[in-house]
Amino acid sequence: MPLLRRLASKGLISAADLPSLESAIGVSGKPPHEVLLDKAALKENDLLDALAEEFGLERIDLAGREVSESVLALVPAKLVHRRQVMPIGREDHVLVVAVSNPYDMYGLDEIGSITRLEIRPVLSSQKEISRLIKAHFGVGGETVSALVQERAKDDDEIELLEGLEADDSEAARMAQEASVVKLVNEILIEAANERASDIHIECEEHGLKIRYRIDGILQTQNFPPEISRFQAAIISRLKIMARLNIAEKRLPQDGRIKMRVQGREIDVRVSIIPMVHGEGICMRLLDKGRMVFNLVSVGMLPDTYKLFKQILDRPHGIVLVTGPTGSGKSTTLYSALNEIKDDTTKIITVEDPVEYQQPGISQIQTQSKIGLTFAAALRSILRHDPDVVLIGEMRDLETAESAIQASLTGHMVFSTLHTNDAPSAFTRLIDMGIEPFLVSSTVEGVMAQRLVRTICKECKVEYEPDASDVPPDFPGAGGRLTLFKGAGCRSCRQSGYRGRLGLFELMVASDPLRELIVARENAMKIRHQALKEGMITLRQDGWRKVLAGMTTLDEVCRVTAGDIVL
Repeated sequence: MPLLRRLASKGLISAADLPSLESAIGVSGKPPHEVLLDKAALKENDLLDALAEEFGLERIDLAGREVSESVLALVPAKLVHRRQVMPIGREDHVLVVAVSNPYDMYGLDEIGSITRLEIRPVLSSQKEISRLIKAHFGVGGETVSALVQERAKDDDEIELLEGLEADDSEAARMAQEASVVKLVNEILIEAANERASDIHIECEEHGLKIRYRIDGILQTQNFPPEISRFQAAIISRLKIMARLNIAEKRLPQDGRIKMRVQGREIDVRVSIIPMVHGEGICMRLLDKGRMVFNLVSVGMLPDTYKLFKQILDRPHGIVLVTGPTGSGKSTTLYSALNEIKDDTTKIITVEDPVEYQQPGISQIQTQSKIGLTFAAALRSILRHDPDVVLIGEMRDLETAESAIQASLTGHMVFSTLHTNDAPSAFTRLIDMGIEPFLVSSTVEGVMAQRLVRTICKECKVEYEPDASDVPPDFPGAGGRLTLFKGAGCRSCRQSGYRGRLGLFELMVASDPLRELIVARENAMKIRHQALKEGMITLRQDGWRKVLAGMTTLDEVCRVTAGDIVL
């Protein structure tokens, strides 16, 4: 085949592999380039270059490409989704169409017959075309179009399920149900592929709004406006998947979905709350396949890691991780457990809920309805001969007292608190009702943390910030600085960021600090003493990571407050 010979002449595939590849292409029924991506160790860019030469097509990059509404209106959305081609421009009587499969001429002929324009194909990658289609025509556009065609054109009909119940046609009912299932699946799969941590489905006065939280930032997703007509069906489908009561629309409900996407196991925690214009849904995605529980991988620098590891190796005491919801506390705790986990150590956790199942660790799910609270579970597991205990959260005095007793009887206890910084953890425990001498004698260290977005490695560039944009407490402020930022590319959705890492503030309980705690001094005095002893604050840790080219000034300023000056 000409394409195979061209690739072989460029040294991209071995001549010895030609017969087997030719045979695979012959029996697969797929376009040759798709087979080659599966069978040969080829980079997509190299294959696209060869295809462009073979067919005499221009090769273009669609990242950041803007397409006018007049061009989009020329081609039906259903045809764009079905053929996976994208109109990107018009020059007089010529329509420029991006394709990834130059062997499929029928799609181009179909567009030509509909638009009555001359078609000029250009070559681009399938991922770029698919992303541009979703950006302009919406996720699940073809499915929504099918639903609109299936549904009876009754302007007064609001809830799809009511219409289904009134419809005696079994075939029509099953067809519509399958389409809704497909649409919901597309929403979930798109979120998983975009690395979203949460999906927000919000019913507003003028329709349905869907947003994904990607790298900690909410981003509105583009869906066809017709999707709002099926909000009842979408919500009902999600309730079925989460094993919730479909008929209950007045009370909040919580459930869980377990699914597999492209070979990855994903747990989805579903929360449904009645709102003014309908039920609002928030889904937390826990992608087990993407999680790596390692203190270095979460962004802990060597000096912080070394000090934290010394605390972890102590025989007993309490280690607290603090921060707001969604700041990565659970990930840090799991990573800490993995540091000390071995066959000689018995580790038991009490969590609500158990987010990630870890081999070598005994995990307990709390069930408050039957009295299995954090405190109740902790009292029982101390008779189970553990060496290390993890309590998901210190929510009340009873749980805190149980944790104190566990540490006093020779156990290492890990837990979380909701405080803004490390010194405030001590005063929070005292405010709960724990005696100060118990707090000072049991808490060995407190780690406060935040999450910041990391600069995208694909589009990372150097730049010199304006002096007015540099905070006064940044090292070297007022002088000439060379920092890094993301220019924006298709890999990071033009945001300049991809992925997140932690900022850490580790306070180790020293003798002077313990004296302040016993004296019931406030968090500010405790913080002053910790700084004198060399504690690196969240903001200082952020500046170190800015200088290392890991994140940006804006990100650190977004999640941290200015430090006190000694």
